[in-house]
Parts: sequence; structure tokens; C-alpha cells
Amino acid sequence: MILLTRRLLLSLAASLVPASAIAHHGWGGYDTSKSFTVTGKIVKSAFENPHCEIEMDVDGKRWHFVLAPPSRMQTRGITADMIAPGKTCTVFGYPHMSKPDEARIEYIVLDGKRIELR
Repeated sequence: MILLTRRLLLSLAASLVPASAIAHHGWGGYDTSKSFTVTGKIVKSAFENPHCEIEMDVDGKRWHFVLAPPSRMQTRGITADMIAPGKTCTVFGYPHMSKPDEARIEYIVLDGKRIELR
């Protein structure tokens, strides 16, 4: 009976964890020894948890860039309109070690202004 109660409590606790917390990842998969900077036009963007994201075409390659969470973006003065498709920006970041088209972004330059994301 105690074992059944413990399992029930654990199941209940697990169901209360938000999906965004489960989906969140660490930064260990990005190679911080290989930083790069690129400029391009945003073709897709998402201003949502757990992290904002943009996609850009750069030199014939489609990149997926992981930005900061929406709350941090807003604190830094970045709105969804500022990273909307069609906008041009510069990003500085680190490539993913196993996903050749993904990078974690440390800062972004929007309208000539450098904004730290970490």
C-alpha cells in the first residue's frame, strides 16, 4: 500500500512539471571554441518558451539559431517584431557539435545595436 501511494505521488508530481522545463536543454552540445559571426536576413522566427529562435539563410545555408528565453529578450528590449521574418541582423554564437545547421547565440545586433543575450 505504501509503495502504491509513493508511485501515485511521484506520478502526480511529474505531471505538474511544465512541458517547457522538460524540453529545456543544457548548453553542453555547443562548441565554445569555434565562435563565429554572420549577418543575414531572418526567414523564420519564434518568440516563445523555452527559447526564442530564428532561422537565417547565410551564404546558401539555412541556419537555426537558439536565442534567449522571451523574458530575457524583453528585459534586454527585444520584441517579437524586431526578429520578425524579413529583418536583417548579425549574430555571434557557437555551433552545435552534432547539428551542423544549429548554433547558440551569445549576442545579436539589431538596427545597429549589440544586445547581449546571456
